[in-house]
Amino acid sequence: MKVCRRVNFNAAHRLFRKDWSDDKNNAVFGKCNNPNYHGHNYVLEVWIDGEIDPETGYVIDLKILKEIILTDIVERFDHRNLNLDCPEFENLIPTAENIILVCWNLLRANLDEKFQLRLKLWETENNIFEYDGK
Repeated sequence: MKVCRRVNFNAAHRLFRKDWSDDKNNAVFGKCNNPNYHGHNYVLEVWIDGEIDPETGYVIDLKILKEIILTDIVERFDHRNLNLDCPEFENLIPTAENIILVCWNLLRANLDEKFQLRLKLWETENNIFEYDGK
């Protein structure tokens, strides 16, 4: 059985490498290399796959999952500049691929191992990323 909790968070970022020239950063990252940053309204789906508990009828109590997501993701990243405010991205370019990987690792650490975890992250209406730990 699979269950999902969906959340939104808004964050700014800049895609660039400190060790590259401005020309190379612009060639690789384009407008996403804006030195004044830019932001997205991210949508994150957290999918849990597991057995239905015969005592509760739940795979996982969605109130508990909501609290884990709020603590580990939303409170950490919402209305933040990922490059400047979040130590997770101090040495990691905050691409959507890296954002979803960081989110997966944060959530995985606080979920029972009996659950399979898969995330989907919408950076824009057209750019969607998915990660399941593999």
